Amino acid sequence: MQTLPKIARKKSLYSFTLSELRDYFTENGFAKFAADQVYQWLYKIQERDISLWTNVAKKIKEDFLTNLDTELPTIIWNGLSKDGTRKFLVRMYDGQTVEAVAIPARDRLTLCLSSQVGCAIGCTFCHTGTMGLKRHLTADEIVGQYMAITFWLKEHGNAERLTNIVYMGQGEPLHNYDNVRSATIIFMEDKGLGLSQRKITLSTSGLVPQIEKMWDFPPVNIAISLHAAHNNIRTELMPINKAYDLERLFNAIKKVPLKAYRRITYEYILIADLNDRPEDIQGLADLLDKQKSKINLIPYNDFPDSKFKRPSNSKIIWFQEELLKRGYICTTRTTKGQDILAACGQLKSEYEKLNLWDQREALSTRLESL
Repeated sequence: MQTLPKIARKKSLYSFTLSELRDYFTENGFAKFAADQVYQWLYKIQERDISLWTNVAKKIKEDFLTNLDTELPTIIWNGLSKDGTRKFLVRMYDGQTVEAVAIPARDRLTLCLSSQVGCAIGCTFCHTGTMGLKRHLTADEIVGQYMAITFWLKEHGNAERLTNIVYMGQGEPLHNYDNVRSATIIFMEDKGLGLSQRKITLSTSGLVPQIEKMWDFPPVNIAISLHAAHNNIRTELMPINKAYDLERLFNAIKKVPLKAYRRITYEYILIADLNDRPEDIQGLADLLDKQKSKINLIPYNDFPDSKFKRPSNSKIIWFQEELLKRGYICTTRTTKGQDILAACGQLKSEYEKLNLWDQREALSTRLESL
């Protein structure tokens, strides 16, 4: 991980779970119940101006302004795809940036969140992996992405609200276990945002020691970035497989507590002539329990300088149909946001390139108007 200079910073108001905020109030001589009121203003009512919190004591508001950081991360760029997907570049307190993506569907608006600045896993098919890991995001920075984008949508007249969260942005969520866990507790708090456990999905590349700790994690949907059914191919795509091969991974998965009727989703990026063969279908059948598994096929999304290619549409359809014939629940993910590098595997904090893209679009618009 890159070592960054320390920047003095107050503890963020958005870093507290409700239980932690109640403790803070008790320790500072405030009424414990007022923590619940603050949580409602922060997350349910979503009022950023503390002076308007009418039922919160003046001394509490003064304490927040003196002792806590009440600011959210800053959206410094956004780009709209032709399919309605919108990518946001979000700047943190120390100037580091991450990307988050709002993905529309018929009955929901899903936010793809980042959990780290960069990523240490180094998957060869992923644009984020070319960054390396700069640092973990804190719980308030993870929550802050959601809140900053929520306010942006409101301020720009978007009637839709964010309904779902997927930890599928930059970073390996389980590498940042404690902060992602705290953020998830905040997202699910009934007195705050109140997101259902079924509305939150955590995707992991297979960090076995952290998977084995998930008995302590809120019961959200789990997705495993599998991408290959054979160790040699998975190691080529995902260096983490050298340390935690398929046998170790699946031994750990067996320990994941699943609620009744829940399944684990296995994400499988289809890459032409690498993992889209008949023997790969058989390999998946050998690995996955039909009763506890869902397979989500992800046609490969190109990014600059990538060595891999997307299979033909007919090959993608064939691969899915073969798995369906074997009795698996199998879906193919619709590619969204590809024209703004917002699709799966394409995220990377590159403000300069995004700025150039923005300028190019503005120039194109001006030329069309001439």
